Amino acid sequence: MKQTIYILLVILLLSVTSNAKEIHAKDVKTSTKKITKQKKRFISEWRKEQWRKERIAKAKSQKSKPKKKKKYVSEWRKEQWRKAALKKAKIKKARITKVKVKKHKHKHIAKWNKHKKRKKSKKLNIYQKRKLDKIYKKVSKKTDINKRALKKAFSYYERNKYKKSLSSKYLAIADYTKRARNKRLYIINLKNGAVYKHKVAHGKYSGKIGGKVRHSSNRRNSQMTPYGFFKVGSRVGRTKKKGYKYLSVKGLERSNKKVGYPSRRGGRDIVVHPARYVNYGGRSHGCFAIRPRDRNRIFAKLKKALLYSYTGR
Repeated sequence: MKQTIYILLVILLLSVTSNAKEIHAKDVKTSTKKITKQKKRFISEWRKEQWRKERIAKAKSQKSKPKKKKKYVSEWRKEQWRKAALKKAKIKKARITKVKVKKHKHKHIAKWNKHKKRKKSKKLNIYQKRKLDKIYKKVSKKTDINKRALKKAFSYYERNKYKKSLSSKYLAIADYTKRARNKRLYIINLKNGAVYKHKVAHGKYSGKIGGKVRHSSNRRNSQMTPYGFFKVGSRVGRTKKKGYKYLSVKGLERSNKKVGYPSRRGGRDIVVHPARYVNYGGRSHGCFAIRPRDRNRIFAKLKKALLYSYTGR
């Protein structure tokens, strides 16, 4: 009986284990079927490309070596380098300009460059103005020049020195409010304020011999003393009739524009020339006549200078 019971128990155990194996196999099959039935997730090509780039970037960052520390450079050293660079740039510019000058050696270009330089500096700077003011005060205290004439002459000179390219050394005033027998041509040194006096004649119909100027005019053939601001020429010429040496005179204002031009062009021939009649207060035909003995001194100073003919106007 005992043997039969053991045999039955063994059979039961075998049947139970076989059933359990079958159930497990069925479960595995069903699970695999479910997995196979699930749809695959869609991934775009752009996303894949992004992932690929990320992977490459990570790999590079891992491979990349640590950066070197910057070398310390003092401020003094930086300043030295900057100066050296500036020097090099200046040398290059100088070389370029030299080459340009060699290429362009024509006269008309040189004249144009001079004209350009003049245009840049049209006015006097502060220091030049101060110096002029000092000389003006010094001259006004020293001499008996008409105050109005002196003030006008200096103010005109200050405004037009570069515009009219006037001499920087001398300025002249012919003060015709004084008598002809007196020295009434004042030449002012603009460097030190020295004043040189000389005799000068007036026109035939401007006043009496040895007297003052009563009438003045810039008209042609008027034979009167011209008035206003003039620029004296730089070259010494010689008259055809009497052989006088002279300096030309050119009018700088609207009222005396034609003064200084030749008569064939509708102008009025007015010059600075020596004449003997000036010694006793004689009269000219309108020219600024001076004594023969003063010629060299006056001519040397009046070249390119401003000459103001003041007749009381």
